[in-house]
Amino acid sequence: MTNQKKINIEVPVLARVEGEGALELSITDGQIDKLQLRIFEPPRLFEKLLEGRPYSDVPDIVARICGICPVAYQMSAVHALEQIFGIQVSPWIRTMRRLMYCGEWIESHALHIHLLAAPDFLGFDNAVAMAGQYPNEVRRGLKLQALGNELLRLLGGRSVHPVGVCVGGFYSAPSVAAVGSLLAEFRQALPMVQDLVHWTAALNLPDDPQPFTCVSVRHNDEYPMNEGRIVSSAGLDIAIEDYQQYFHETHAPHSTALHSQLNGQPYLVGPLARLNLNLDKLPEGVSQLISECGIEFPSNNMFHSVVARAVEIYCAFLEAINIMEHYELPPHAHMEFSPNAGVGYGCTEAPRGILWHRYEIDAQGNVLQATIVPPTSQNQARIEQDMQRSLIAFGLDQDDDALRKRCETVIRNYDPCISCATHFLKIKVNRE
Repeated sequence: MTNQKKINIEVPVLARVEGEGALELSITDGQIDKLQLRIFEPPRLFEKLLEGRPYSDVPDIVARICGICPVAYQMSAVHALEQIFGIQVSPWIRTMRRLMYCGEWIESHALHIHLLAAPDFLGFDNAVAMAGQYPNEVRRGLKLQALGNELLRLLGGRSVHPVGVCVGGFYSAPSVAAVGSLLAEFRQALPMVQDLVHWTAALNLPDDPQPFTCVSVRHNDEYPMNEGRIVSSAGLDIAIEDYQQYFHETHAPHSTALHSQLNGQPYLVGPLARLNLNLDKLPEGVSQLISECGIEFPSNNMFHSVVARAVEIYCAFLEAINIMEHYELPPHAHMEFSPNAGVGYGCTEAPRGILWHRYEIDAQGNVLQATIVPPTSQNQARIEQDMQRSLIAFGLDQDDDALRKRCETVIRNYDPCISCATHFLKIKVNRE
């Protein structure tokens, strides 16, 4: 019999993520016998809040689910509702939606890279401490985030919880002058984004290859963002309407957040999964930039997610600049239609991965039922799987503080928007 000794450690909150939660880790005879990422915030009930509301309220309500990626919630919702009402949006509306989505990818990825993830890889507790030695890098992150927010404001009226989106398009179109002014700022900042890709690739990222299944949206003609089929690295290729036939959510007793699995197994969504599955859809010149950095994709190193985010910022910049260079005022900013009863589906690529919506609407245009599956809950089981493997590779004989930092680094690498799913890190380590 081994000499049993139990050590309990409580860390108040996992810093540098959106939300709160706890990790319970039990190690017995040098082996992990329990690892549970506990999400414990009471349910936010957004799906129930939508029931009985008119369809026109949905975009503004779902935008409140997340302060970082409201556009993703709006786009998945309006796509689903437009499917029900038989709305075919104009090319201008479709293009402007991609432009707005570019803004969300830029601000979200820039925030995560510079303020949330980089301190882990550079040895700092937070971005404020990091700014002492890396002031230009922190300024770059804030600048890029601000530019992304300006794109959201351009089309949404404001950068947080935008209100310019409606079913059928937008409430109004931005002026040519406003677009031209923002275009000039984007052109000026483009070299900064190229430097960012090189900088993330040069970070001291852990070498931690592991097997996992990637899942993303895929489109025939473009890098996936707001339309396409759902595909996986294991050969899945389905219409978004078939999502629930293959993906299943289950309740984990230790968490108020649901765990999602594909054919009974965890899977990965987010920038690394998108890049791995859509390398052939990258804009011209991006593949060359990646090759210059020395990071090979597809990659099975989860820590290459930070590089994938930088690559996607560059993609979003290139697309945003191209769209703004060809911008013209439309004859109308939204489509005319009449609501009807039906069921519709929407699935777009939030910065953190696929965001799936299903709505059932009655003949008066009111919501009967809503289902929203955010990317963080889809990554939940994958995060636990990753931590289990990563901690073993790191060394379970490390002291509790080192184990805590490793766990936090792994979790932050997924950029979990925990408040979207429910909520995140106290850590409790039991050693026997």
